[in-house]
Amino acid sequence: MPPIHLKEPCNRGQSSTAAKFAAWGCTALFLAPGSWAADVNKVVETCASCHGNNGVSTEADVPTIAGYSVEYFSGAMLAYKKKERPCPETEIRSGEKKGTKSDMCQNVKDLSDADIDQVAKFYAGKKFVRSPQNFDPALAKKGKEIHDANCDKCHLENGSVASDDAGILAGQRMQYLKAQFADFKSGKRMPPKKMKLKIDQLEKDDIDALINFYGSIK
Repeated sequence: MPPIHLKEPCNRGQSSTAAKFAAWGCTALFLAPGSWAADVNKVVETCASCHGNNGVSTEADVPTIAGYSVEYFSGAMLAYKKKERPCPETEIRSGEKKGTKSDMCQNVKDLSDADIDQVAKFYAGKKFVRSPQNFDPALAKKGKEIHDANCDKCHLENGSVASDDAGILAGQRMQYLKAQFADFKSGKRMPPKKMKLKIDQLEKDDIDALINFYGSIK
């Protein structure tokens, strides 16, 4: 099988747009069932219609995925493929499929593990850009204390380190983080065992504080 070479996704003059990722997702175009591989360049290009060029989101409900570690990104995609993460339907807001409905489980179902690995490596090579957002300074201060006491062992350096394979929280979209915390608390999304123990102990005000803390990091 010939190697798949990734190239930068084309912007085509379009702005980045939102779609919930639960990770609210990008609408990827795949080859017909039975094909030996997805057109990975096309997957990356169409992901940009939701997550922004190079995975830097400009939309409140869509996470920035640039800079995620290969392990974390691949794990998230495999969880969608196995329907182990919520896949809420969302409307695509730009590109060829603008106005149509999609969800992450549908988007990744025909991708092979090798395809996912290629896309993960593409985004791992991009720079995570923190989103400037409005936040409550008092809540952010409280959130810092909660993070240091409960989260810092796994989410290193205020949740800013990709190499801990736990995603990037610092500067991530606050609306997206709020949705993910809600899924964790409701049981729709299952966190790792140690994280679940921490999540279960958090009150709503604690979660709001954490979200404001992560959103305050520039």
